[in-house]
Amino acid sequence: MEISTLEAGIESKPPISRRRFLALSGVAALGIPLYAAEISRHEIKVEQVTIRMPRLPEVFHGLRIAQISDLHYANYTEPFFIRRVVEHVNRLKADVVVFTGDYITVGLWPYEDIVRFANNCAELLSQIACPIRYACLGNHDYGVNQWMVTDALTSHGIPVLTNRSEPLERDGVRLWFAGTGDALCKGVDLDRAVPAASRKDGEPVILLAHEPDILSTVVPYQVDLMLSGHTHGGQIRLPFVPALFLPKLGTEFVEGRFQMGNTQLYVNRGIGTVNLPLRFNCPPEITVLTLA
Repeated sequence: MEISTLEAGIESKPPISRRRFLALSGVAALGIPLYAAEISRHEIKVEQVTIRMPRLPEVFHGLRIAQISDLHYANYTEPFFIRRVVEHVNRLKADVVVFTGDYITVGLWPYEDIVRFANNCAELLSQIACPIRYACLGNHDYGVNQWMVTDALTSHGIPVLTNRSEPLERDGVRLWFAGTGDALCKGVDLDRAVPAASRKDGEPVILLAHEPDILSTVVPYQVDLMLSGHTHGGQIRLPFVPALFLPKLGTEFVEGRFQMGNTQLYVNRGIGTVNLPLRFNCPPEITVLTLA
């Protein structure tokens, strides 16, 4: 019986030796963490999302909002990488840019260094060309000093919406941007954060709130869209295994779009990392939300 060239080639291959198998396994074991640390951690993905808001006045249809979250400057996130994020955002030419917390990280750094990190991060973010910018704080910002982080951002032209709101006006109608304090640090006051015009006059509201799992408490306030971060999308997503790193108030809504009642939620995967300088199957995210 004749054997085809392909079959002969298969038959002629020696079985892989135990030594070679262990060598290849070692390369894979080294390569995956290296990829997660040096490549995957720096591969920015821009997510394009359309958000339909029934209460949105027509003049705001097509408004584009860029969302950035969880930079964690200097803990693992290098200045060059934040500069790259800023360049990406500037190319997107969004109408509004929002930041949803954790500019720095609670860690082993001396307080004086963290103050410097907060100011360096804010200075880099101030190079975003979009003139309409809003921010809220996260649990790491509160864990260090929320007043210091707020001062760093506001002194670089980035308003911080801590339990307050500001209107964006066009042709005599308004779209509100509101923000909370941090939920894990018991800083949320929705009565102050959400404008009365939302419930009284039906004006639409976009709420910046770092932790997504407070959604059920937000719904009664008739918020149209809530933007969160905090989860890092799980950061390391292995096949058939739950996300390895999910923080408190970030386990129910991990990444992407959700809805509860009339309130929509979008959870951004963030830019930086915590615990380990690794990302796998969970790239850093800049979100562009187009309102309709």
